[in-house]
Amino acid sequence: MTTLTVDTIREPRTRAPHVPLSRVVTVELRKMFDTRSGFWLMASIVITALLTTVGMVAFAPDSELTYYTFAKAIGFPMTVVLPMIATLSITGEWSQRSGLTTFTLVPHRNRIVAAKVLSSVAVAVAAMLFAFVIGAVGNVVGTAIAGTDMVWDVSVAEGFNIVLGSLLCLLTGTMLGMLIRSSSGALVAYFVYAFLLPTVSGILAASQEWFRDLQPWVDLNFAQSALFEGTLTGEQWAQVAVTATTWLVIPALLGLRLVMKSEVK
Repeated sequence: MTTLTVDTIREPRTRAPHVPLSRVVTVELRKMFDTRSGFWLMASIVITALLTTVGMVAFAPDSELTYYTFAKAIGFPMTVVLPMIATLSITGEWSQRSGLTTFTLVPHRNRIVAAKVLSSVAVAVAAMLFAFVIGAVGNVVGTAIAGTDMVWDVSVAEGFNIVLGSLLCLLTGTMLGMLIRSSSGALVAYFVYAFLLPTVSGILAASQEWFRDLQPWVDLNFAQSALFEGTLTGEQWAQVAVTATTWLVIPALLGLRLVMKSEVK
């Protein structure tokens, strides 16, 4: 007959409670507003939308006071700001040295990255809906002041294309954040990626005939610009798919691999 001693009695091992993805997304959304830079980036979306609307009403010719003109003018600054928000969301774990805490509380890094992407997409969609609403208000007020007829020239399909184009701009910031994992470096790379490379591509297309037909297949900014111009042909959708895969999907997969394996200090 054997007797059990205190040393041989073991408490059952308990697992740490599983953190749901929805809670991680909520935390990441809150972190976007907590920092001073994040708060003012968010505020800049509202500020630029209002200033752009006032500028359109005050200075735009009467013939250009249409819903599409307002929505496009308001949405353009957002395509610049939203990638910066996504970049800072990803790089904050390394630049602000909060990664040790974050990856300890949620050890699966892919869930953290997924939460950051989802929160950034939620902010982008909310910002674009806000742009559409402010554009509608601007269209009503502007045409009333100018005494012209209201023109609602944005269909549901065209609105979807505008949102999709904005999301592609946003995911550019996410991709660069995962690749570089440094706020300053990723922001510099974003401005080179979004402004310098398209300028060089445009100059090359204007001066070299052989590159003119190739540009829509290798220049992501050129291909996705069609999303802001109305409906797309089958060839244009193919160009968006090819350039997005080349410049977004493949680098993002490489960046995700680096995030999963990089050391957090």
